[in-house]
Amino acid sequence: MNQITPLSLKEKLGFLTFSTSNNIVYQFKSLYYLFFLTNVVGIPVLSAGTIFAIGTIWDALNDPLLGYMSVNHKFKNGERCRPFALWYAVPWAASLVLLFSNFGFGQKIAAAVSLGVYILFEIFNTLVAIPYNSMGGLATNVDAERRSINVFRNFGGCFGSGIGAVACLPLLKLFGALDNRGNLNPQTGSRGFVLVSLVMGTLIIFGSFVHYFTTKERVKPISVDEEKLGVKTVARMLFGCRSWVLNMCYIICYGVINLLLMSCITYYATYVLGSTARATLIQAVYLVASIITTAVVSFIDRKMGRKNIMILGVLVAILGKIWFLIDPFSYGAIMVNAATVGFAVAIAFVMFNTNRNNIVDLIEWRKGRRLDALVSTADNLASKLATAGATQIVAVLLSVSGFNGESQVQPEAAIGAINFLLGWAPFAVSLVMLIVVFFLEIEKDMDVMRREKAAAGI
Repeated sequence: MNQITPLSLKEKLGFLTFSTSNNIVYQFKSLYYLFFLTNVVGIPVLSAGTIFAIGTIWDALNDPLLGYMSVNHKFKNGERCRPFALWYAVPWAASLVLLFSNFGFGQKIAAAVSLGVYILFEIFNTLVAIPYNSMGGLATNVDAERRSINVFRNFGGCFGSGIGAVACLPLLKLFGALDNRGNLNPQTGSRGFVLVSLVMGTLIIFGSFVHYFTTKERVKPISVDEEKLGVKTVARMLFGCRSWVLNMCYIICYGVINLLLMSCITYYATYVLGSTARATLIQAVYLVASIITTAVVSFIDRKMGRKNIMILGVLVAILGKIWFLIDPFSYGAIMVNAATVGFAVAIAFVMFNTNRNNIVDLIEWRKGRRLDALVSTADNLASKLATAGATQIVAVLLSVSGFNGESQVQPEAAIGAINFLLGWAPFAVSLVMLIVVFFLEIEKDMDVMRREKAAAGI
């Protein structure tokens, strides 16, 4: 194999820049869009929740649809993925501004318009995300460099999440969307949200353009076959690859474990520890553990090998639950729980993305066509549907246990449900994840492919 020379730091920083800007925007949308619909646009909370749910489902479904489109599409410069970041960054930014615009319509029309804009936003979001998820495999064919790219991506994700969590509220206050107490400013609220969305849109364009102009598609397909691939053919190619199926299961477990911590920690801090503010400290421990792990994951991987480090990540997540399972009311136990989840998901993010890059190579070698965009977008569908289902399970468990958001004190059953969602539930998912990793033999598959390529003189 003709290995590509090591990538420059500038190119890796391009991946980090896009990831950072993307996650800042994601935090803004996640934290404030539902609030914007109900408090600024005036849509009833049930309708607003329905818009959010439909948009989330569409976000999951459009991933493989647009990924399939990209597989059968080539830009004029001969590339298949990178130009998406250039051509769709501005439409994505514009759709974000529309997302946070109040047009003054009545409730029914406003709800319909908001849903349409949300769907449009998610389409452009996915289109720009195609190079983000695919370029790690197209920029280089060297696994160490691919792993390094994913490390920079995870750093960007951590930085972006942290910046977004801290900076959104001050920005909304600065532009008049919220008053000094953090409540909606009725006089300037609508204008303030538009101005902040313009800042976020600028970040989108900046991150996308930096990503485009600092990266390059260097990995060329083995075959120049341009025949259109049918849906059934693509499905057989994906599900015929055992590594892709197992990596998809690994990603699903990663998403559910992360979601359970993020969605339940505020409830835990408020009703178990007695202080909502403690949720910020717990999240900070999680974030710091994730950043530190990301910094050393390449070193550990070189020493242990990919499968071993994936096993290590899962084992740490499992062991980190034991103290919490014994004493779920301990502040120290929840801190250890959060730190070990941060360690585990940082490893998982770097590893499953590196696996994706290898899976594209494996499918191309066996089937003759690269499916860079589709490999990630197809398992994104499964992951998002699984996390959506987990979110619904969280809501159902809290509801049947008697949880009441208007009450300062929750019944014992609700406290037990919160502890279960932070303890036994992710513990069980981690065990499933460990079994998946045990059967995932992507390193062996890659060794076989490399020997076959060497024998064929490729």
